[in-house]
Amino acid sequence: MSASRVQVATLIRREILRFVRRPYNTFLPPIITNTLYFSVFGIILGSRIGTVAGVSYIQFVLPGLVVLGSISDAFENASFSVFHGRWEDYIDAVTTAPMSHRGVVAAYVSASAVRGLLTAVLIVGVGLVFTSAPVTHPFHLVGFLVVTAVLFAGLGVIGGLAATDFDNLTVMNQFILRPLVFFGAVFYSLDVLPPLWRTVSLLNPMVYMVDGVRYGMIGVTEIDPNVSLAVLTGAAVAVFLLNLALFERGFGLTE
Repeated sequence: MSASRVQVATLIRREILRFVRRPYNTFLPPIITNTLYFSVFGIILGSRIGTVAGVSYIQFVLPGLVVLGSISDAFENASFSVFHGRWEDYIDAVTTAPMSHRGVVAAYVSASAVRGLLTAVLIVGVGLVFTSAPVTHPFHLVGFLVVTAVLFAGLGVIGGLAATDFDNLTVMNQFILRPLVFFGAVFYSLDVLPPLWRTVSLLNPMVYMVDGVRYGMIGVTEIDPNVSLAVLTGAAVAVFLLNLALFERGFGLTE
């Protein structure tokens, strides 16, 4: 293995160990939160709603909750890691090491995407306690989960560079990401919306992520999944290149 790969692998390992060693802060919250979601929306409301798009309501909301947890944790991990490194002044040790900016960005994004994917697996596990989770299109499911986790890990890097204090990180996650997901057809089908609001909803990128994961898990889709996956992949690449450009310029890294 070349020296550059060893450096990237070492940084990825450090970032993964950072959240793995704190399971009560990283893994327990999504387990508790999604247990509540499944209990309220899946069992209590689901028994009254019945079926949506030919499947039980709890099966219908499961993919959306997987997306919500995955992107939230991927974003949070990257934004906190980068910002904390700036706040405590140890990110200088990373940026001045004999490692390319591409390697640094790849390490932060990869480690945060891993956390997002682990969270997705945990939420599926919680969901299995309440319902079955058939995987009808595994390649699409894995593709959408990986691309969305990478995309929001990259957005988290941008957030970590742009934030001026820890409150900014909370605002980004709680008041920007989560509302977009909740209005991203997590708890309802686009078909129930009036034509105008359905068109407006299509401007929300979360709709395509939720719809893609839903297609991968239960085979229900309202948008061409191949087009959605291609667009999201392009967005993930664009965000990665933006991360690279910001690091090369030293944005947020220097006073």
